[in-house]
Amino acid sequence: MNLKFLFSVLNILILCVIIATVSIFVVNNTFWIGPAMLMLAILCVVSLVPFKVNIKEILPDIIFGVIDNGILAIFAIFGAHFAGVAGAIIGGVVGNSVTDGIAGIFEGHTAERLRLRAVLEERTMLKSSVGKMAGCLLGAGLILIANSIIKF
Repeated sequence: MNLKFLFSVLNILILCVIIATVSIFVVNNTFWIGPAMLMLAILCVVSLVPFKVNIKEILPDIIFGVIDNGILAIFAIFGAHFAGVAGAIIGGVVGNSVTDGIAGIFEGHTAERLRLRAVLEERTMLKSSVGKMAGCLLGAGLILIANSIIKF
C-alpha cells in the first residue's frame, strides 16, 4: 500500500470524525448549525493543502455537493415541518434521489468546461471525497443559515 493512499484515507476518516463530532455538539443550537457546516466545509478544503490540490481541481465535486445537499436540506426542512421526523427522513431520501441527478448535470458540465480550459481535474479518491464533503457541508450550511433567518 502506498503512502499517498494511506494519508488520503486517513485525511478523509479524520474529517468524518471531526464533522460528526462538531455536528453532535451543535445539533441543538439552530443558530450555530449553519455556520458550523460552513466552517467544516472550509476545513475540508484546507485539509487538501498538504496534498497540493488546487481548488479548481475539486470544483465539480464542490458544485455537486452544494446542489445535492442544498436541495436535500430544503426537502428535509419541509418534510420535518409538515410531517415531523418521518417527513424529514422521507424528504431527505426523496431529496437525495432527485438532487443526485440534478447535481450530476452541473458536476459533469463543470468538469467538461474545466477540461476545455485545460484545467486538470483528474478524479482521485481524495479529491472526489473531500470535494463532495466540502460541497455538501457548504450547501447544507447555506440553507440552514437561511432557514434560521427566515424561521420556517
